[in-house]
Amino acid sequence: MCRHTFFEPFFTTKGLGKGTGLGLATSHGIICQSGGDIRVYSELNAGTTFKIYLPRTDAQPDWPGNMEPKLLPKGSESILVVEDEPAVRTLAVLILRQSGYQVQESSNAFEALELIRKCEPFHLVLTDVIMPQMSGKALCDQIMSQRPYTKVLLMSGYTDDALAHHGVLDEELSFLEKPFSPAQLTRKVRDVLDAPHLQQSLRRSGKHAELAAV
Repeated sequence: MCRHTFFEPFFTTKGLGKGTGLGLATSHGIICQSGGDIRVYSELNAGTTFKIYLPRTDAQPDWPGNMEPKLLPKGSESILVVEDEPAVRTLAVLILRQSGYQVQESSNAFEALELIRKCEPFHLVLTDVIMPQMSGKALCDQIMSQRPYTKVLLMSGYTDDALAHHGVLDEELSFLEKPFSPAQLTRKVRDVLDAPHLQQSLRRSGKHAELAAV
């Protein structure tokens, strides 16, 4: 029975609070959007194998590492990165620190709120959308009420269906799609930081739209 529901959003065999049921759904969406296919081979007491097929291309990759660091936008503002996936959080923090920003990090929304209460106001909070216990959207709402001049940038690699479930597509918020390159991250961060505060207040009142397409 599970085999027929592998790729359905929010289906999970894990206990309550231990899984979102979005991992395979997201993978399926990304692979299919890239013109590929994913297939499942499973046998009782033998295990499960996922095979991913992607279109072949002769195009040369544009590796982010080949970019000149001086071409990436820089800054000195304070940023809080909120991300429950350690590898993604570490990467984002590293990129932003190398770009001159003062960066603190948190693995969940509750830790982030504690830092926001204790520290000087951050210029920007960069947060994942889908996290355990409290979503990035809920964290965003808390920040808007407590620190009205702190800007928020949401990030996610999930599909539109998952984002809509968490209320992100219903709001007019700044958004960064994962995975991202150093250039994409630093440029989006710079764009949000450089946006006038009037634009931020209008966005909160629902009168201005700045939601990037996923």
